Amino acid sequence: MEWLRQIHNIRFDTPLGLFLSGPLVVAALVLFLWSVAPAVKGTVSRGFIVWLRVTWAAFLLPAVTGVVLALGGLKVASATDAGGGTTRYGFPVDPSRDWEHWMYAAFTLLTLYVIEVLIKGRVIEHRLGLKFLPVATLFMYGCTFMIGRVAVFPGSTPGT
Repeated sequence: MEWLRQIHNIRFDTPLGLFLSGPLVVAALVLFLWSVAPAVKGTVSRGFIVWLRVTWAAFLLPAVTGVVLALGGLKVASATDAGGGTTRYGFPVDPSRDWEHWMYAAFTLLTLYVIEVLIKGRVIEHRLGLKFLPVATLFMYGCTFMIGRVAVFPGSTPGT
């Protein structure tokens, strides 16, 4: 169980750690920056599709390990009391952060699916769909950022 927790909690401890906290956040940011080119050109490059698959992998690895950990009874760190009413990061415990962590993960999964639909061009006309690609990838970056943020920091109502 400990190795699952280590896989799930891969983080970058750098000065930019808040904005680029883990592999998924970095992959989402690169995907957002890269999505501008298909929106302008109207075509998706092979490299973009490969990076989208890398982003899927960066999402699925912590998602699957997180589900297994949750089935084992664990909750997100910001919702877990490490002793004295504080988390392992030294912040007040906020149990509401656990469902927020799940919510942002679900939004990320949904956005990855929407991106797949946009680049395939089956539901919406291909060129028009690609115009929405930067919006979808920016939303996904925000969701991935919040996945890491709610895992560490308490919300506006710690202790409830």
